[in-house]
Amino acid sequence: MAKYSYEFKLKVVQAYLNGEGGYNHLCKKYNIPSKQILARWVASFQAFGEDGIMRKRKNISYTYEFKLRVVELYLTTEKSYSNLAIEVGINNPALLTRWVNDYRIAGPEALKPKRRGRRPKMPNRTKDKIFLKDTSTADSEYLKQLEEENLKLRIENAYLKESRRLRLEEELQKKKRELFTASEENSN
Repeated sequence: MAKYSYEFKLKVVQAYLNGEGGYNHLCKKYNIPSKQILARWVASFQAFGEDGIMRKRKNISYTYEFKLRVVELYLTTEKSYSNLAIEVGINNPALLTRWVNDYRIAGPEALKPKRRGRRPKMPNRTKDKIFLKDTSTADSEYLKQLEEENLKLRIENAYLKESRRLRLEEELQKKKRELFTASEENSN
């Protein structure tokens, strides 16, 4: 994917907002390969202003709780990645996609921060001793596991309720169609 300068993005977005043409016309005029790219620039500009189209030089790290909340929002609502990203203040919808896919594959553990760098060559003996003495960490781990299981069950419950509602709605539509066809046959 080509990288575009901030000035170029701003010029194209301003052209769109000034009514100089639609997505297709401006993509051809400025040699942008896809209208989805331009649509994403426009949406980011409208949601976040000039910061929305500026490339970030530093990655933002999000907390585990924030990621979990955003994934839960996506799974329990019918919002698109783009709309949800704008709603929670994230400029990159692909980040949400990755979080949701990781969550679906490995569960909530996938959203936790990962250790960076190489493992130490020599094991840290003092850390091992502290771990053995401290049982409260085991309790807090167990509590976290219970909370994660609770979250999974709430998401599953919401899914089942929604599928039941859709099934009942479909059956109601089917009954209405049957009544309608029966009333047509009686009138003929």
